Amino acid sequence: MTRADAISRAREDFKSGAFLAELDRRVAFKTESQNPSRGAELRSYLEQEMIPSFAALDFTSHIVESPSGKAPFLFAEHHESASAPTVLIYGHGDVVDGMEGEWRDGRDPWRTTVAGTRLYGRGTADNKGQHSINMAALRAVREARGGKLGFNAKFIVEMGEEIGSPDLGKVCDLNRDALKADLFMASDGPRLSADRPTLFLGCRGGIRIHLDVNLRDGGHHSGNWGGVLANPATILLNAISTLVDGHGRLQLDTLKPPRLTNQIRSYLADVQVVPTEDEPALAENWGEEGLSAAERLYAWNTLEVLAMSSGNIEKPANAIPGHANAVLQLRFVVGTKVDGLIDAVRAHLVQKGFPMVEVRAAQSFAASRTDFDSPWITWAADSVKETTGKAPAVLPNFGGSLPNDVFSEILGLPTIWVPHSYPGCSQHAPNEHILLPLTEEALTVMAGLFWDLGELPKPLSCAINLSRNPAESHILIRPNLCLHPGRIILAASS
Repeated sequence: MTRADAISRAREDFKSGAFLAELDRRVAFKTESQNPSRGAELRSYLEQEMIPSFAALDFTSHIVESPSGKAPFLFAEHHESASAPTVLIYGHGDVVDGMEGEWRDGRDPWRTTVAGTRLYGRGTADNKGQHSINMAALRAVREARGGKLGFNAKFIVEMGEEIGSPDLGKVCDLNRDALKADLFMASDGPRLSADRPTLFLGCRGGIRIHLDVNLRDGGHHSGNWGGVLANPATILLNAISTLVDGHGRLQLDTLKPPRLTNQIRSYLADVQVVPTEDEPALAENWGEEGLSAAERLYAWNTLEVLAMSSGNIEKPANAIPGHANAVLQLRFVVGTKVDGLIDAVRAHLVQKGFPMVEVRAAQSFAASRTDFDSPWITWAADSVKETTGKAPAVLPNFGGSLPNDVFSEILGLPTIWVPHSYPGCSQHAPNEHILLPLTEEALTVMAGLFWDLGELPKPLSCAINLSRNPAESHILIRPNLCLHPGRIILAASS
């Protein structure tokens, strides 16, 4: 009954092939949530695979229907003691389209295939492999503790993440009491790099901005009308340049986040963004001046032009087009004032002489992250370092999108994500894969985290001592402090 025993069991689960066989079984479920014909498969994954697997871990579970009638959810719970800490874990069992016939060497996306250090299969990285790692780590800790975890655990499995988690927020809001916890900890997305364990505390938000210039029906001959008819494409290009310049730098203050704090800079000081051989090289002279690549990626906003249209690029005619359209996306960090953003963009374009540009918002999702002063951050980082001997990268947020705001804002939980993939995993493309050495290490990382969670005092109570350098922060366990439900009481320590 030691930490080392739990980690050893997790590693043996990998080396014996048991974990890989388990993952192969789960990958075989064709859980494509973007495919309307896969509704039965989504439900089967929960009923035939997840419920029995959680039962073997001594969890009780039940299916929760989505309010809109879309993909179902699974709630699973293991309760040991009212005085023990409770962790809420999340995973999603749906995947993107399998893209059969497009995989290298004729691989079947619905079976796992080992090639060198890679394990191929749809969902291996996103997200069946990741939540399977966490479930296997729970099993290792439970076995090492003689049938006990040492804490309470709740698990929510979603089957609609790849269609934008349309009901996750409402389901969690309707089940606040059932999902009460002290900590949210889950795994999705990539590490900073394959060889560096990573923690991220939330995710950037995003909002799509549609710009349309509709001047007239149809095109008009450029020779007969050029110079006397306004060109909507020219107008649109110049309008966009007043929002973001030719070097990717934001031109409108409303689009920018607050200035970076010293605390954020200190977290990112040792974070290097280094593309792999399969990834594009970083652009020079691109993005906000005075920031490192890590600061631009994880702590700043970007405005990207996703698509543009005017005329017919395949068969261009000698005609001035009547319309031009563009879809932009603002990726933004916590602190960005997005309320009223569309009105601000519209007013800016009018002020710059482009009142003819129509501005409207489309899909959006919120930015959110755990407070940097949360004692859970140092607790998790210390645990990962003890297991791997490597200090993890601690990122303010994931560069992409995840439903973190559901857990941090609706449920009010501190959120920590421990990703088990890497940037080159091809998660939404043919040849999706995980790395076998990384997977083995991830199993040990999660076994260590879950073991350490069970070692916390009961009732849970913490005091925190934060130095000016977050790398030197540490948690002091104080049994005489009290616990309010769902909250850690923080006390200053000298």
